[in-house]
Amino acid sequence: MAVKLTDLGILIYVVMALYLAAALAFARRKKAAGTGLFVAGFAVAGAAFILRWVEVKHAPLQNMFEVFLCLGMLMWPISLFCRRFLKVGGEGADAVLGAIILFPAGFLFKAEVQHLPPALKSFLFIPHVAAYMLSYVILAKAAVPTAFLGLFRDRPRGDAAALDYEQSANRLARLGFPLLTLGLVLGMWWGKRAWGDYWNWDPKELWSFISWLVYLAYFHFRYMFALRFRRANCAFLMAGLAAIVLTLLWVNLARIFSGGMHSYAS
Repeated sequence: MAVKLTDLGILIYVVMALYLAAALAFARRKKAAGTGLFVAGFAVAGAAFILRWVEVKHAPLQNMFEVFLCLGMLMWPISLFCRRFLKVGGEGADAVLGAIILFPAGFLFKAEVQHLPPALKSFLFIPHVAAYMLSYVILAKAAVPTAFLGLFRDRPRGDAAALDYEQSANRLARLGFPLLTLGLVLGMWWGKRAWGDYWNWDPKELWSFISWLVYLAYFHFRYMFALRFRRANCAFLMAGLAAIVLTLLWVNLARIFSGGMHSYAS
């Protein structure tokens, strides 16, 4: 673990502090202050993302540092969209999740500038990675804290009018799963163009497909049993997030996968 005393590193720490301050304000029921701090954090995260783009001279979506920076930046707009259009709240939890997501970028992964390898110089680079980044944040919100809380109780305490946790998690999963599917399909198309085949049994491809299958199983299970097994529905979404974490971290970082076609993302 190392502190980054660079302009970019300081911006990341400022974002984390603003997100945590926003979460504290929401916890104290100071919604206006919490919203302002959350928006300010997003603005600083956007500035950090642009700064990184200028530094590397391409969309900063290549390695783990850049991926987590992007994920942290996306937290506020996704939180806003979910509140406005899906009626799924939890802004305080979203702010905490944003700070947690930024932790690896701030303290764990190296920020050295890397040249874009030939395989990534494609018009599919941005849409493929962006689809996955959006789906990961949405599905993370579906699992933590929404589905996690649904394992223990049905709805927020003291708010009988609110959607219960299982229904909220399902709405989020129904938004995130098509994006996850789009990322997988775009990756297959890109694989055909770059490596000559739609499927190469690369570890990252395989684990991305496993993650997709977990969510497909969730939707089938929920279709068959509806709300008879609310806790099981929530557990499925927790398992889906675990599969995503394995895909994003273990497959990229474990040495046994170092020879994979996606090893440049390490």
